Amino acid sequence: MDLKGFDRPDQPSETGALPAGSRSVKVMIAGGFGTGKTTMVRSVSDIKPLTTEETLTQASIDVDHLIGVTDKQETTVSLDFGRIGLNEQLVLYLFGTPGQERFWFLWNGLFKGALGAVVLVDTRRLASSFRAIEEMERQDVPFVIALNVFPDSKEHPVEEIREALDISPHTPIVACDARDKASSRDVLIALIRHLKERSAAVLESR
Repeated sequence: MDLKGFDRPDQPSETGALPAGSRSVKVMIAGGFGTGKTTMVRSVSDIKPLTTEETLTQASIDVDHLIGVTDKQETTVSLDFGRIGLNEQLVLYLFGTPGQERFWFLWNGLFKGALGAVVLVDTRRLASSFRAIEEMERQDVPFVIALNVFPDSKEHPVEEIREALDISPHTPIVACDARDKASSRDVLIALIRHLKERSAAVLESR
């Protein structure tokens, strides 16, 4: 796919319809439980997003690990879906994955046809996103790491984060606030740039 010019954001169509000649790309929003996937889809989507959140109950205490996210009231049980037009040529369809282990069986279907992914990471709970990173590598889906900054998050050098997550030096790491539309959009732009650079590198190696 030619990604030339796709890293320049523009205003989406007011009608919500895809502009003539535009291309659509499927992007995954993945990460551990409580890392902000639903929040990101909600904040950045041009349309009213589809979410499948259910209230956490006493019955789920033994299966939903709430360490570090004890104030979380809801959880995604299937997927989140949204859409954003980065410019007149490129529309991203966003699919947020469920973060809990008991819903991981849904991931294989969700990843089908995905061009790239954002892996949201809570630096207070790095291990919660290990599984998402492993899945990206297993399915050979290019991704960027988005460090979702929470109020009590501590700052860590990027290289320390990279080493702790055991990811390639070529994988971009960016900080973000998943609640903020502009910040979330910047993460998606970083992903498109990463895909563009990978595509150029493959062409040069031929």
